[in-house]
Amino acid sequence: MRITDLNREGGIGSNSLFIEIGNFKIVVDAGLHPKFVGLDAAPQFDAIKDEQIDCVIITHCHLDHIGSVPLILRDHPEARVFMSLASDFLLERMLHNSCNVMKRQKAEQSIPEYPLFEHEELEELAKRFEPLRYKKTHTLVKDGQRLEFILHAAGHVVGACGIEIKCDGKTVFHSGDVLFNNQRILPGADFPDKEFDTVILETTKGATESNPADHREVEVDRLLAGIRNTLERGGSVLIPVFALGRMQEIITILNDARKEGLIPRCPVFGAGLGLALSDYFDQIAKRTGAISFTRKSIKELKMRRPPKKLVPGKELSAQGIYILSSGMLVEHTPSYMLASTLLHRGRNSIFFVGYCDPDTPGGKLLASETGDEFIFEAIDYQTNIRAQVDHFQLSGHADREELLAFALRANPKNIVLTHGDQNARDWFSQSIKSADPTIQVIDPTPLEPYTI
Repeated sequence: MRITDLNREGGIGSNSLFIEIGNFKIVVDAGLHPKFVGLDAAPQFDAIKDEQIDCVIITHCHLDHIGSVPLILRDHPEARVFMSLASDFLLERMLHNSCNVMKRQKAEQSIPEYPLFEHEELEELAKRFEPLRYKKTHTLVKDGQRLEFILHAAGHVVGACGIEIKCDGKTVFHSGDVLFNNQRILPGADFPDKEFDTVILETTKGATESNPADHREVEVDRLLAGIRNTLERGGSVLIPVFALGRMQEIITILNDARKEGLIPRCPVFGAGLGLALSDYFDQIAKRTGAISFTRKSIKELKMRRPPKKLVPGKELSAQGIYILSSGMLVEHTPSYMLASTLLHRGRNSIFFVGYCDPDTPGGKLLASETGDEFIFEAIDYQTNIRAQVDHFQLSGHADREELLAFALRANPKNIVLTHGDQNARDWFSQSIKSADPTIQVIDPTPLEPYTI
């Protein structure tokens, strides 16, 4: 078997892994890097342009895993495309939204390559999508050889899966992005308890020391207390979220809390893709029955659209709770613009509830202190940090100890590290070697093939 990481920057970003096993050539995921624009945000697909790709398997529908699917399918018109049943409902919708965003960015930022694909192309590509149920064995045959693979529910977000592969006498498990704990809207991962020759492991939280006090429900209670305190002192709360997954969970948490009297009644604002996805969730529920959804919560909260015109440094006219993407305060997004109106006043709060890349505005804000100067570079605005800024451990990713335990239980000969910053991968590498020096740990350099 041979693997090649196609994410040209490594770390977390334009996730895509090329796997050659037996006679088969597989690509797992095809994302876009949230910190880059144009073709620089895409994986290095030129490295496999001349290969005959048998299939592309999608682990889940976050854009850092699906944003460049049209690019690889354009280059490989014969490749089959597999995903979970739930992801099939979401994938085309997410890509259409990405196309709209790229068109807007082209106009606002003069990015010549944008959009990287058009709506008409997506409609044609969607005809190639093959949705699969969890825990069912699927078989490919090529040149007399069989490859079997099974998708397993991975928690994280609706439709997320880990991938079990068996071919040429070898067994492989790719974790994808995984969360073992239950969320309000989604059960935790249901991974197989068996041995594999190779485990490909996400490492997102490898640099985050686990704390028993950071139990999910404890963090929910802490978040609700922060919201109560902010509203009682006359401030507004911004909760930056990912449109898929985190927005729906936060909406559900807030609605449950308000019913129980844990937070006061106040206006709740939200808009965009995250709300639109709730309709798709209802369709998924009818087909799978696997998750609970947020359409009812949206109605009960009487969610409103935020003001269209936001002026940096100018106080909002309506106090309330704002649930907006992006989760990392990426430039030119609703959460980024709203943060510029809140940060300068101590009565307001900005509460992060998911992973923040250290190089994004959200990551930089979390690394700053009260009173520090903060620069919103994209809009040429700077202010001192007066608002309360906090980070709550409600990530969709498993703690490092849970992932390490899962990988070691599989008794693998090899563990391949993916989807993590270098310090996160280093923790896993050192911990695996300490636990079992016989395991070969591979932290792949981008575009360098590794034979296993």
